[in-house]
Amino acid sequence: MSAVDQGAPGAERTLGQLVASATAEMSALVHDEIALAKVEIKQDVKRAGIGSGAAIVAGVLVLFSLPVLSFAAAYGIHNLGLGLAWSFLIVGGAFWLLAGLIGLLAVAKFKKVKPPVKTIESVKQTAALVGTVKPHPRPVSDQAVGVARSSS
Repeated sequence: MSAVDQGAPGAERTLGQLVASATAEMSALVHDEIALAKVEIKQDVKRAGIGSGAAIVAGVLVLFSLPVLSFAAAYGIHNLGLGLAWSFLIVGGAFWLLAGLIGLLAVAKFKKVKPPVKTIESVKQTAALVGTVKPHPRPVSDQAVGVARSSS
C-alpha cells in the first residue's frame, strides 16, 4: 500500500496547496537570484568607481600641467638657458608622470570588472530546469468553447 492509501498526513495535497507551494518556491528562487546578482554587481561597481576616480584624478593632473608646461615653454624660449623655465618643465613633467601612473592604475581596475558570472550560470540552470517541466493537459469543457478571447 502506498502512503496515500494509508492516509498518511500530508501525503495528499490539494491543487491549491501545490500551486501555493510552487509559487512560494519560485518566489524564493527569484529572490535568491536577485540577491546573488546584487552581491556580484556591487563588487564590480566598486572596482569601476575606483577606476573612474583614478581616471578623473589623472585627467585633472594633466589639465593642471598644461599651464605649467606652457609657462615653461615660454620661459625656455625667452631664456634659452637653464633658468626658471627648466624648473617649470621639471614640474610639468612630474605632473605628466604622475598622471601616467594613475592612468595605469585606472586601466588595471577597469580590466578587473567582469559580468556577474555566478548569477548568469544560476539563471541558465534555473531556465533549463523550468524548461523541462511539462504542463498537465487541461480537460476541455463545454463552457470554455463559447468564450471568445481577445488577443490584444
